[in-house]
Amino acid sequence: MRREADPRRSAAWGRGRIAETAALVLLLAKGYRILARRWRAPGAEIDIVARRGDTVVFVEVKARGSLDLATQALSAGQRRRITRAAEVFLARHPRHAGGERRYDLMLVSHGGWPRHIQGAFDADV
Repeated sequence: MRREADPRRSAAWGRGRIAETAALVLLLAKGYRILARRWRAPGAEIDIVARRGDTVVFVEVKARGSLDLATQALSAGQRRRITRAAEVFLARHPRHAGGERRYDLMLVSHGGWPRHIQGAFDADV
């Protein structure tokens, strides 16, 4: 039996993908090379994995009605899952494991460009 899609979830999914695309464009404009988008590991997904110089950057994108709401949307549990997934990514892609790593946050609100917060959180959360 097929379940009906929840229109709110579908709309949120679409907004999230648009926000990720805007974040990706901003990163490219800043000189980052995109290594992966929506990279999945057991129990987690990393929205964008990018590289700039010797730094591999794991980017979480949060889209909300305001930048304040987007800032509050990243929980400690999500940060832990992202950092664990980053470890898996680096283990599976050892050529990227030698340099620095950073965890960034991209905040997107209605109609605006993403706000890029470099080093938004650490791996020891």
